[in-house]
Amino acid sequence: MSYKIFIRPEAEIDLNEAYFWYESQKAGLGKELVFQIDTCIASIQRNPFSYPFKYKKVVRGALVHRFPYSVFYVVEQQTIVVIAVFHAKRDPRVWQDRI
Repeated sequence: MSYKIFIRPEAEIDLNEAYFWYESQKAGLGKELVFQIDTCIASIQRNPFSYPFKYKKVVRGALVHRFPYSVFYVVEQQTIVVIAVFHAKRDPRVWQDRI
């Protein structure tokens, strides 16, 4: 089955903030973060049910390689909805309130 990806605006904001922060630390590092997140989302798209539930048996999460981030998503019929791209040290209640 082929799943569509929908990234919610809040998750886009998460990603943009992370990109600019890493890019300000070292040129090119923000681009590497985006590449790793894209790779993670592609893996989720190929097999969305292989990642564990992280919240209320609804939200699943996948770790991003090389960076302390996770991609949190829900599967709704044939669509994967990315609700957050979140740093591991942030309070999870912020993304949990998006459900």
